[in-house]
Amino acid sequence: MSGINYDLTKIRGFAFDVDGVLSPSTIPMSEHGEPMRMVNIKDGYAMQLAAKLGYHIAIITGGKTESVRYRYEALGISDIYLGASHKIGIFREWMQSRGLTPEETVYMGDDIPDLRCMHEAGLACAPADACHEARAAATYVSRFNGGYGCGRDIIEQVLRARGDWMKDDNAFGW
Repeated sequence: MSGINYDLTKIRGFAFDVDGVLSPSTIPMSEHGEPMRMVNIKDGYAMQLAAKLGYHIAIITGGKTESVRYRYEALGISDIYLGASHKIGIFREWMQSRGLTPEETVYMGDDIPDLRCMHEAGLACAPADACHEARAAATYVSRFNGGYGCGRDIIEQVLRARGDWMKDDNAFGW
């Protein structure tokens, strides 16, 4: 049973920021100044499972590193928006293109650039270590920090509420 004050059975789509949500807030830099993000395997498992089950997933990030695209495409996610300096327009276009209403959508963000999307989504979520404004805007604040399982946290709770968690053979493989 979820402690989230929202009807999770309505959710059909998830949108995630990357830096500070699907990767930790501290990012090592290569010798050429390119960000080298860490990712969480449990987040990845939940994301690929949700994608296989037909949930819509978007990655909306201000980052421009192609390794981000590669990572999430490998998980079966095709809606990847890099270099999103203003995210709200992209978020709205993504929902419309996938036939989603705000009430059917989760947005998880951790900082000021995410606030407008968080206000638009039916269920706004934030990692435990999000900035004050993002935590205040969130209906649900995960107990996990960004990059340490907060994506898995919300996906698992939604899939459990909808009866999709470990419901068939999709759950037991990549």
